[in-house]
Amino acid sequence: MNSSIRRVLSLVADSQSNRLGIAAMKIAIAVIFLWIGALKFVPYEADSITPFVANSPVMSFFYEHPEEYKAHMTHEGELKPEQRAWQTANNTYGFSDGLGALELVIGGLTLAGLVSRRLGIVGAALAFATPFVTMSFLVTTPEAWVPALGDAHHGFPYLSGAGRLVLKDTAILAGAWLIIVDTARALLRDGGAEKGRA
Repeated sequence: MNSSIRRVLSLVADSQSNRLGIAAMKIAIAVIFLWIGALKFVPYEADSITPFVANSPVMSFFYEHPEEYKAHMTHEGELKPEQRAWQTANNTYGFSDGLGALELVIGGLTLAGLVSRRLGIVGAALAFATPFVTMSFLVTTPEAWVPALGDAHHGFPYLSGAGRLVLKDTAILAGAWLIIVDTARALLRDGGAEKGRA
């Protein structure tokens, strides 16, 4: 192997590089949860998750009239006061506020992992669990797939914009797992060092 390539690979494989990567992953996951969590308090974002919640067998009970959602959908950037009024009565915004608060907590705990392993592992565990819920939307939400409007490319495997949004959570799942593993190792190592000093 070329010595220059070997030097580059050695730098990349260094334990410092691994620590940097784990820290970057914590920040990346935190940014996703903090930003999207904050947006959950804005009506357009709350409106956009309506199909996911309305079609979910474990979440639809949060809405007053989940079966009526299709007649009240809006596009991002579109203001229709009558649809906003329906979404308010449907508890769309109340549910979205609660979900946003949860996402802010997950993002904050994950970010806290930069200074506190115990808080960080809780945040990483919650971040790891979240994609199991969101990935279920690919099964329960018709809007996750391109509709049959004349093009031959519709249904599975043709993800719509909503479906592609859900699929990105596989990266959060993998990244959160790496953080959990790294943090668990560090906690075990710290615990072993404490016993050695006793």
